[in-house]
Amino acid sequence: MGDVIIAALAGSVGAVCRYTAGGFVQRRTESSMPLGTLAVNLIGALLLGLVAGADGLSHGPATAAAGFMGGFTTFSTWMVETSRLGLLPKPTPRAVINLTAMAALGVALAAAGFHLTI
Repeated sequence: MGDVIIAALAGSVGAVCRYTAGGFVQRRTESSMPLGTLAVNLIGALLLGLVAGADGLSHGPATAAAGFMGGFTTFSTWMVETSRLGLLPKPTPRAVINLTAMAALGVALAAAGFHLTI
């Protein structure tokens, strides 16, 4: 039960950080592309890869890191923003770029973080 509380508290801190950091990036770029979401998701992928490689996500600090990154990153916002960019009925180039860039870069950064710490 202690791990659940740690993950929940860390997740709430991560969500506040996502809101703050994502908004900061989006305001600074003044882009119609959701670069704030891209930034937080890629940072989260790298950091969680680092934690997974270093600790295997099995101890208290790793539980806190997983909770924080779970709150910090956001799959649902990524999907809604991709849809708003014009995913349906016919995908627009901007929607395809948002979808594929986030997935490819996120996996690459998570793998890089993991391999940096093993």
